[in-house]
Amino acid sequence: MAARAGALMLAALVLAGCGGAGVPESALPPITASMQDVATAQKPATTTTTTTCLAPGTDFDCDLRQRIQQVQDYIAKRPGTTGIVLRDRQTGQVWRNDKADTLVWTASTIKLAMTVNLFLRDKAGQITLTAADRDLIQRMLNSSDDKAADTLWFKYAGADHMTFNNAFPTYGMTSLQPQKGFSNFYPYWGFQKCTPDDLDALINYVLTKLPADTRDYITGQLRAVAPDQQWGVWAAGPAAQPGNKDGWSQEQGGWVMNTVGFVGPDARYTLAVMNSLNGQGGYDDGQETDNQVAKILFNGRF
Repeated sequence: MAARAGALMLAALVLAGCGGAGVPESALPPITASMQDVATAQKPATTTTTTTCLAPGTDFDCDLRQRIQQVQDYIAKRPGTTGIVLRDRQTGQVWRNDKADTLVWTASTIKLAMTVNLFLRDKAGQITLTAADRDLIQRMLNSSDDKAADTLWFKYAGADHMTFNNAFPTYGMTSLQPQKGFSNFYPYWGFQKCTPDDLDALINYVLTKLPADTRDYITGQLRAVAPDQQWGVWAAGPAAQPGNKDGWSQEQGGWVMNTVGFVGPDARYTLAVMNSLNGQGGYDDGQETDNQVAKILFNGRF
């Protein structure tokens, strides 16, 4: 009965409080241990989310560092050897993986260096590019036309065949090495090796050292490549505004699948990937590796 009377008194006090007078704190029953347990159980739990910024590429923002780690985990399970160089041209930060200095067959990526050389020699008055020559350059960049590259190489390699190769180091390709091949013409564009570091230097030379009109022409061509060139860096997706020069070939040591290019507003990021399959996979495997590296790094960042 006492408990019932206390409850009725409390109810009356609460009803009185609805009129605006309020209920004096001294009139409320004390909070018991059981009441505290109920209140604690009903209180929503608070959680703290901590974002872990992983170690690779410690000079990049947290999101990109996490993406770099994902790339490392991915390529560790892929066939062959994959060298990568990622550069942020706005901050100057660079990430190179442990294969970035590995020599790999250049395949058609060397055509980008040929293009740079031809335009610079023309501007310096050393050669005069004809309309036909310029059409061949466009075909080299757009669809990686081998016959166009042959015509330009044989025409402009010089009497000692060394004019192109003597110039390539000035574009930062200091590790590039011509290779003896199956032709009497040496050196030849189709038998060259370089490193991802070399391709990184080349694409950044295009973006920062060339005269503006030459730079704009080349980057415009790389952003409008033919369907057979739309992989590798291109896989970053349309929002990334990619441009790239790809190269692929089947060598005695197996397939090589290479890509070099840029993404982002004002071509902020450059990416060079060289995948030497070493007989462990084919064209499709290498293309998938290059594509996924670009997707992991850039999809959703722009």
